[in-house]
Amino acid sequence: MHICFLTHEYPKQGFPHGGVGTFIKMLSKNLVSSGVEVSVVGINYSRDDEFENDYGVKVHRLAAKKVKGLTWYLNSSKVNRKLVEIHKADPIDIVESTELGLAFIKKIEGVKYLIRLHGGHHFFADAENKGINRWKSFQEKRSFAKADKIIGVSNYVLDHTAEYLDFKTKRGPAIYNPVDPDRFYQADQSKMKKGMILFVGTVCEKKGVRQLIQALPLIRKEIPEAHVVIAGRDWRFPDGSSYTEWVKQFISEDVKENVTFTGPVNNEEIPGLIEEAEVCVYPSHMEAMPMAWLEVLAMGKALIGSKAGPGPEIINDGVTGLLCDPLNPEDIAEKTIRNLKNQEMGFTLGKAARQEVRKRFSIKKLVQQNISFYQSLL
Repeated sequence: MHICFLTHEYPKQGFPHGGVGTFIKMLSKNLVSSGVEVSVVGINYSRDDEFENDYGVKVHRLAAKKVKGLTWYLNSSKVNRKLVEIHKADPIDIVESTELGLAFIKKIEGVKYLIRLHGGHHFFADAENKGINRWKSFQEKRSFAKADKIIGVSNYVLDHTAEYLDFKTKRGPAIYNPVDPDRFYQADQSKMKKGMILFVGTVCEKKGVRQLIQALPLIRKEIPEAHVVIAGRDWRFPDGSSYTEWVKQFISEDVKENVTFTGPVNNEEIPGLIEEAEVCVYPSHMEAMPMAWLEVLAMGKALIGSKAGPGPEIINDGVTGLLCDPLNPEDIAEKTIRNLKNQEMGFTLGKAARQEVRKRFSIKKLVQQNISFYQSLL
């Protein structure tokens, strides 16, 4: 069986990537280990064609073309030509993409086309109270029309997307994002730094960074040693300005010395950061299935997640973690204070979380779920 992922986000040394890239890399490597052939096709960060054999995953990065008004056409043409070339040399069984990925793909006879919902334009436009962009909406609808099957990384992303796009005749199952509980090992609690509150992810509004910052003065009234570490790449507004610089205006004078922005963090460093935290707080306004949460839970650390979106699918509130109202700094503060004041409760939640992760989200289990689904599609 030969699976081809369409993505521009497959991790490349020296360049930032998000959760989708992390997911595809982890799944691809484990598919290869299970005897499945995997190719990845996407546009490069540079104007050069590159090929990388990443432990058996064949990654084709195509030279980026940028011509105003024609970029979409030129880049999709390159992807189409590469797919035909790969298919002629080694027949592809399934092409998988995210929501917009099939919009301008020419279908090859005999190949199945799959969309895995990670949270597309309609999904996040609603969550962020933004209007629908007509061009992106057109692409997403066109992409969905070409898919043979549509699955999701959570039931929530499937249900919520279905409120805007009709795909009931193509709807498949939810197959959760996986985590490697060996790489995200049981944390050594002796390495924990008292009062450290950790956030890891893209530093942007929809991740709840502003509300976390606004919660800190309330937390420090009860926990004087509390401090926030915000680790992740900066998000840019359409005019190119920095979200990190913008959000700093919400840091009150009395806690300025207690908020640290680390900037981008290498994925290999994340387990060590999580290990140092006393509690991890990820108050996202909306997610599809956040891998960052799973990484915390896999390490047996106390996690406060968001009750919005798929939060209740991931966290059993009060058993494997706590859920908060991500738009309410007072609620974020209250849940964080509860954890910091009761360290034993945090350890208990973390222990239950790690056990749950190994049952539901382990890569060893989920790679087999993916293989079974791929086989059923064929």
